[in-house]
Amino acid sequence: MPESATHDAHAGHGCNQMDGDGDRQQDELEIRMQLIRHKFLVLSGKGGVGKSTVAVNLATALAAAGRRVGLLDVDLHGPSVPTLLGLDYTPVPGRAGGIAPAPVRENLSAMSIQFFLPEVDDAVIWRGPRKYSAIREMLASVDWGYLDCMVVDAPPGTGDEALALVELLGSDTGALIVSTPQRVAVNDVRKALRFCTALDLPVLGVIENMSGFVCPHCGETTDVFLRGGAEAMAGDAGVPFLGRIPMDPAVVQAGERGIPHIEAFEDSPTAAAFSSAIRPLLALTERPAPTRAVPVAGGADAPGPAAIDAAD
Repeated sequence: MPESATHDAHAGHGCNQMDGDGDRQQDELEIRMQLIRHKFLVLSGKGGVGKSTVAVNLATALAAAGRRVGLLDVDLHGPSVPTLLGLDYTPVPGRAGGIAPAPVRENLSAMSIQFFLPEVDDAVIWRGPRKYSAIREMLASVDWGYLDCMVVDAPPGTGDEALALVELLGSDTGALIVSTPQRVAVNDVRKALRFCTALDLPVLGVIENMSGFVCPHCGETTDVFLRGGAEAMAGDAGVPFLGRIPMDPAVVQAGERGIPHIEAFEDSPTAAAFSSAIRPLLALTERPAPTRAVPVAGGADAPGPAAIDAAD
């Protein structure tokens, strides 16, 4: 798949195994998306707000609460999820065809464009149509199985990648908006809210990241980036505010070690803030008890949520 720094030189590597007939791929895409009850598209409208860190910790918190979670990293030009989770993964075939995601923790698996690049430092240099094709291939060809939710770490901005994701993820998709508190960030992130409105994409909530610096010595909080800007933005837009995540040095330490903060420092106020932010998502992903089988790629039947739960 990658058409990167060496342009077409990567065409024979990695993700090309996901290429296939367009109609067949569309069928596979629809079937795989049917097996995912909810898709949470993490957007920011700008870079540098800690979107990937938030996505990783939210996905980990949801999995720890018993949800079956997939974490998809489609930040094509700056994939961070493998580093934040300490993953070094070579894609292998899945049970239902396609490619198996990387196992991370119990109930949590992940996939990233990084896994398909021949070298870690390779750049992805693609125009819009190639980005659309790559995202479609990742969604159609990864064998997630049945998931309560998929957390999608989207690239910054409201361009090709975000448009492709909204179109391809289908129904049961909602946006989680991440911003830092200061006005220069909030003004840009408002564009992500307008993007959601224009595309009829429900906004599930806003998270204010880096909301106050927590001193590692005394625990006192200093409002480096001021405070409340993202909360005010959410109020103005009439969308839920999910909470503030402090600017905690321990978040950086955990990321450098490849461990989500909520696992490395599970008793910290920052971990509590992440846990609080997912409460509305937990309510949304409460499992119903249907019994009908759900079709999967290849024509076989997979058990619905109730049957899977009964087997746990």
